[in-house]
Amino acid sequence: MNTLWSLFPRLFHSISLKQRIWLTFVMLITLGLMATGSIAYLIASKEIQQSTLQSSQDTVNQSSQIVNERLKNIGIAIRALMFNDAFKQLMKDVQNGDTSSYYKSLTALQYVFSQVKFNDSMIDSILIATPTGDFYPTSSVRNTANSFYQSEMYEHFQKLKRGFWSKGHIDPFFTGNQRVISLVVEGVSEYSFLGYEPTNVYVVVNVKEEALRDLYMANLSKTNKRYAFIDAAGESVIFGDQTGEESFNRDPAFMAQFSDEMKGSFFYSHDNKDFLVNYSRLDVKDDWMMVSIQAKDDLLAKLTNIKKATTYAILGFILVSLFIANNLTQLLLKPLFRLQKLMKKVEDNDLTVRFESVYKDEVSQVGFRFNRMLDEIKQLIEDVKNREREKRKAEIKALSAQMDPHFFYNTLNTIYCKSVLGQNDDVNEMILALSQMFQLSLSGGRDVITLGDELDHVRQYLAIQQRSYENLFECRIEVEEALLSCLVPKIMIQPLVENSILHGFKDLTSGGEIGLTIRTDGDWLHITVEDNGHGLIPEKLRQSMATPTTGKHGYALRNIVTRLQLYYGDRQRMEISNNDRGGACIELWLPCYGSEEEFHESTG
Repeated sequence: MNTLWSLFPRLFHSISLKQRIWLTFVMLITLGLMATGSIAYLIASKEIQQSTLQSSQDTVNQSSQIVNERLKNIGIAIRALMFNDAFKQLMKDVQNGDTSSYYKSLTALQYVFSQVKFNDSMIDSILIATPTGDFYPTSSVRNTANSFYQSEMYEHFQKLKRGFWSKGHIDPFFTGNQRVISLVVEGVSEYSFLGYEPTNVYVVVNVKEEALRDLYMANLSKTNKRYAFIDAAGESVIFGDQTGEESFNRDPAFMAQFSDEMKGSFFYSHDNKDFLVNYSRLDVKDDWMMVSIQAKDDLLAKLTNIKKATTYAILGFILVSLFIANNLTQLLLKPLFRLQKLMKKVEDNDLTVRFESVYKDEVSQVGFRFNRMLDEIKQLIEDVKNREREKRKAEIKALSAQMDPHFFYNTLNTIYCKSVLGQNDDVNEMILALSQMFQLSLSGGRDVITLGDELDHVRQYLAIQQRSYENLFECRIEVEEALLSCLVPKIMIQPLVENSILHGFKDLTSGGEIGLTIRTDGDWLHITVEDNGHGLIPEKLRQSMATPTTGKHGYALRNIVTRLQLYYGDRQRMEISNNDRGGACIELWLPCYGSEEEFHESTG
C-alpha cells in the first residue's frame, strides 16, 4: 500500500498539465457529488430520526397521560366516596367502636360501590378495611382467609405513611385469582383534618390488569416498536406484558440512562444493534413509566430508497463529468497554449511578440504580465548597456583624473628644478614613485586590487607630493593588518588624500596633517580620511556632486560616488563632514570581499 501511494505523486507529476487538470476536475466533481449525496443522506437521516423520535415520544407521552388521567380519576372517585354520607357514618361507627350498624352500613355502601364501578369499568373490586369489619360490594366474593391488616400492602403503607399504587398481582382479598393493580389509601373522616390520630381505616381499589393493558396499548402501534410499562427497578408493572419481559430491563446500563425528568429519550446499544428509547413517567406514581423501544435500523428503513437514488445519481453525474471535464479543460487551457507558443518565440530572442486576449480572467492576466515582463526585460537590457558604458567612462575618467596634466607639470617641473639644484636623490625618488604610481594605476587591467596595493598607490602619490610641497603636510596611515587582503575598486582612496592637499591646505605653507584610518565596523570596511585644513561645506559639496559638470573641481568625489554605485549599488555609504579641528572628514563604508570571484558575484 505504501509503495502504491508513493507511486501516485510521481505518476501525477509525469502526466501533462491538461491531463492533471482533467483528472483534478473529475476527482473534484466526484468528491463533490459524493459529499453532496452523503450530506443529503445524513440530513435526511437526521430529520427522519428526529421526526420519528418526536413522534414516538409524543405517542408514549399520550399513552402515559391517558393511563395517568385514568388512575388519577380513580383516586378522585375514591376521595369522592369518602365524602359520601354512608362512608361518613361508617367512620363514626368505627371511631365509636359500634359494630351494631355493620350490616346497615354495608347495605348503604352498595349503591356507592356500584356508582364508582359504573363510572370506571376498569375497577374490579373495592375493599374498605376497618377494625370493626370489612366492607365491599356484595357482587364480589371476599376471601376471608386474607386479612388486610396482615398483608404486605398494610406493611408497605406503614412504611410510606401515605397512599400508594401497587404493581400487578393476584387479588388476595377476593376469590377468582383476578390479576389487578391496587390503590391503597387511608380513610378520611371529617375529624381527620383537625389533627386527630389516624383512623386505621383503609380503602383498597383493585384495577384490572387486562383492562389497564388494553387502555395504554390501544394508543400504541406494534408494527416495529416494543413497549414496556416498568418501574424504576426495571420490573414490569403488569404481569404477562410481553414488552416488559425484554432483557433490556435487566441491564443496569440500560436503566442507568433514565433521568429524573418526567420524560426523555436516549440511544441504547444491545447485541451490536442501536435502539431508540423514549419514556414518560406517570404523575400518580413517578417511579412508573411507559417505555418505547425501536431499532435504529427500522427507524432509518425509509432511507433505503433515498440511498439507492443518491447512489445512482452520483454514478450518472460522474459519467457526465468525464465528458464535461475534457471539454472544459481544453477550453481553459487554450490561452495557456497560445502563451506557450509566444514563449517559444521569446526563446529565439524575439522580444517583439505580445499576448492578446479579450478576456480579463486570471490566465489573461498572466499573459498581460508576460507582456509587461518583456517590456521590462527590454528596458533592463538597455539599462545594463547604459550602466556598463557609464562604468567604463567612470573608470577612464578616474584614471584621467589621476593623470591630471597640472599634476604632471608640477611633478616634472619639480624634478627638473631638483635636478638643476643637484638634488639627485629627491629626483630619483620622485621618478621611481611616479613610475610605481603608474604601474599600480594600470594594475594589469584589473578593476579591483587589494587594499594593500591601493595603500601603496597612495604612498607613492604622497611621496611625490611631499617632494613637491616640502614641509607642507604629514600623513598618518593606520590600518589593521588583516584587512590588507580585502579587495576594493582601484584608485578609490588616493583622490580623497588629493582633495585634502589641494583644497584643505591651499592657503597653508606648513603644519598640514592628513589621517588615513582603515578598520572594521561589523561586516563593513570603514575608511576615514580627514585633515586639519580649512574644511568644507558638506551640503554645498553634496549638491555639486549630484549635479553633472564638466569642470575639474569636485570631480574626484563625484567620480568615487559614481563608481561605488556601479560596483556596490546600495551596499555602500559615503559621509562628508567636518571634524572637531575644523578640517574635512570623508568616510566610506564598503563590503569586504576576500577574492575576485566573491567580489564580482556579490556586485553583479
